Amino acid sequence: MSKVAAELQYSAEHEWIARNGAGPVTIGVSAVAADALGDIVYVDLPEVGAAVTAGEPCGEIESTKSVSELFSPVTGEVTEVNTAVVDDPAQVNSDPYGAGWLFKVAAESEGPLLSAQEYAAANGGGL
Repeated sequence: MSKVAAELQYSAEHEWIARNGAGPVTIGVSAVAADALGDIVYVDLPEVGAAVTAGEPCGEIESTKSVSELFSPVTGEVTEVNTAVVDDPAQVNSDPYGAGWLFKVAAESEGPLLSAQEYAAANGGGL
């Protein structure tokens, strides 16, 4: 059973969001998604300065099994991209809630989000 981090919120498309006080929010993909994808070999992330819209595609994750779109859980401007993950996409598998984060956004608004409990119940993850 994949781990679901209790302190985060999740989109129905398997992205997580972490609030950093009043600063930009951090976005990544859940362990549930990383486990389902298998070995991640490539990530395509939005560029710093790009506008992202909640619920809209903003990048891709490619694994040995498939290619999946990344959806932004928030609307706003990308302020930072995790270049370490671009260089070593396997970090999304090994540490999806830590070193495997994807990008940060100065969020203006959020799309529909699930609590960790709701996400785990819907996707078979464990807290």
